[in-house]
Amino acid sequence: MNLTILGCYAATPRTLTNPTAQVLEIKNHLFLIDCGEGTQVQLRKHKIKFTRINHVFISHLHGDHFFGLPGLISTFRLLGREKELHVYGPKGIKKAITLLLQLGDSWTNYPLYFHELTSKDSDLIYEDEKVMVTTIPLDHRIYTNGFLFKEKEGPRKLNIEAVEKHKIDKAYYQNIKNGKDVISEEGILVPNKKLTLDPVNPKSYAFCSDTMFKPDLVSQLKDVDMLYHEATFLESEEKLAIKTKHSTAKQAAQIAKDAHVGGLILGHYSTRYKSLALFQEEASAIFPYVYLADDGKSFEI
Repeated sequence: MNLTILGCYAATPRTLTNPTAQVLEIKNHLFLIDCGEGTQVQLRKHKIKFTRINHVFISHLHGDHFFGLPGLISTFRLLGREKELHVYGPKGIKKAITLLLQLGDSWTNYPLYFHELTSKDSDLIYEDEKVMVTTIPLDHRIYTNGFLFKEKEGPRKLNIEAVEKHKIDKAYYQNIKNGKDVISEEGILVPNKKLTLDPVNPKSYAFCSDTMFKPDLVSQLKDVDMLYHEATFLESEEKLAIKTKHSTAKQAAQIAKDAHVGGLILGHYSTRYKSLALFQEEASAIFPYVYLADDGKSFEI
């Protein structure tokens, strides 16, 4: 599982920073999470193939999280895309995008599907044989969701040493891989667990932006391998965080600590601060495994 940060700063873009967007590579999927202005330029810059993006997850309808999407959808059309594109986001996103397509007489030449979200509870919104995605209800000024991405447990692996020890014919190898017990050459039924190895532990990644401090997130974030949590402000601006319904670095760290996550990535920084090191310093006093997002930075989960 690999995460690439395309943009991680709050509100207004600058010459050297971009608003929120990131790409998660998981089980041969390439999921785009939020799509602020400049996202497609960042995709080009970091040599990420447009054609591999088939699912886009939008947290909320503030411009710094989705204004890049109309341009990306249009570029897909210009590139002759044929594969369908699925967009998951708050109710209203379909109207916002299709109005621009209508006014510009630029309907897509590929299937475009919108999955509009309205529930205030956590819902399963995507699932296949390898991955599942659920919403994380957040508390912001408008309807907002985070997203929890989980790998499904893979099949058990053939233990060659054990198979040879129990004298199992090669003809039964596929049955073993499929989870079946088999009979040895000596006529003894050998349980599957004795012939296989445990699969690699499935990974998980949670994306939480934008939200005010919300302690009840802990139950859904319990033990995730990596958490991205917004940290727009430092503790010195806590009153402003409350007013705008954002979080501080200290609050993000408290969520990470209480949820026992494997690691915390901070992002969505206000540009008022001169150094990102201040965010890490504040959060690390609460939770030790803190990483700073930055445009173009990648994390192996």
